[in-house]
Amino acid sequence: MLYVSKKAFLENSVLLEGNAIILGKTNIGSHTIIGNNVIIGYPIRKKVISIIEKPKIGKLFEVYDKLSDGARIGGKCIIRANTIIYENTIIGDNVETGHNVLIRENVTVGKNTKIGTLTIVDGHVTIGDNVSIQSNVYIPPLTIIGHNVFLGPNVIITNDKYPPSRRLLGVKIEDNAVIGANAVLIAGIRIGKNSVVAAGAVVAKDVPENTVVAGVPARIIDKRENYERKKREYERKE
Repeated sequence: MLYVSKKAFLENSVLLEGNAIILGKTNIGSHTIIGNNVIIGYPIRKKVISIIEKPKIGKLFEVYDKLSDGARIGGKCIIRANTIIYENTIIGDNVETGHNVLIRENVTVGKNTKIGTLTIVDGHVTIGDNVSIQSNVYIPPLTIIGHNVFLGPNVIITNDKYPPSRRLLGVKIEDNAVIGANAVLIAGIRIGKNSVVAAGAVVAKDVPENTVVAGVPARIIDKRENYERKKREYERKE
């Protein structure tokens, strides 16, 4: 069943598929595609719990609609099937999600960013423009990701050095950084501009700008300029 809140605003040429549910004062920009079973404006946990404490009569999505503040989705986006986007999240223009993506509340995603299948963006996160996030990435609260960043498949970012603790520390990934597949970034670190984290690295300390780190724990092994030279040589062999 397709459900669009009476409070929602959809601009020109928005395409909705199948069982999409649009809640609250959601605003969707023009020429955006919303896939099957997508939910936009899903209410935060506190509001969902309030339903249990004070039961309401009615269809659940109608109850959620009354609770939701909605979300903002830019123009020319592709929000693929089974993606869930919570309330108070802002998605820029030309953003694409893969299938089964979860984006929690108070997230900001810049324009031209891609978020791969089965990725979780777990609330209170900032993601810049032109970011490429591959499949199965986990991004916890307090993470800040700059512009033109690449996150390979299965990258895990953490925000708790001594889990489970009451003190959370976000990871900051600065502009133009590259994070290889299966890398783990430990809470509170900074990945400097133009740096590269090799596949499978466990990064427990700040990474300086323009460096390449690898290993467990990660250590500096090279400079970004050498990485780019090797990449160009590799590409010429096609």
